[in-house]
Amino acid sequence: MDDDLPPDLTRLRTLETWAAHYLTRIRARIATVERQQQEQLRQPTGPTAASARPAAGPGRARTPDWGLAEAGIGVPAMEVHRGDCWAGGRSLVPVSAERARAELADGAQLCAVCRPDRVLRRP
Repeated sequence: MDDDLPPDLTRLRTLETWAAHYLTRIRARIATVERQQQEQLRQPTGPTAASARPAAGPGRARTPDWGLAEAGIGVPAMEVHRGDCWAGGRSLVPVSAERARAELADGAQLCAVCRPDRVLRRP
């Protein structure tokens, strides 16, 4: 038996539950990164590919139109935000409107602050 694991069944079951939950989060992150890489490969490069708003000043990064962020600590779901939403935090991953719509269709959560569904679900 491994010495680093607890000897009793209760704690072993707790560790098993935690490991299964963490594995779900890891798999969700892998799927997200794979989708991002596929999206980047499909997008053309060059000046016409820029879909983000211009920078607010010299040396400032562009503000994306839409973004994805983790819904919260311990929550494996993603949350869709407008690019200028303060609730997205620093971990906001820029995405296209089509990708944001696809994430919503796949069950991503909506930001309750910026309500991206009001714009994304318009015909």
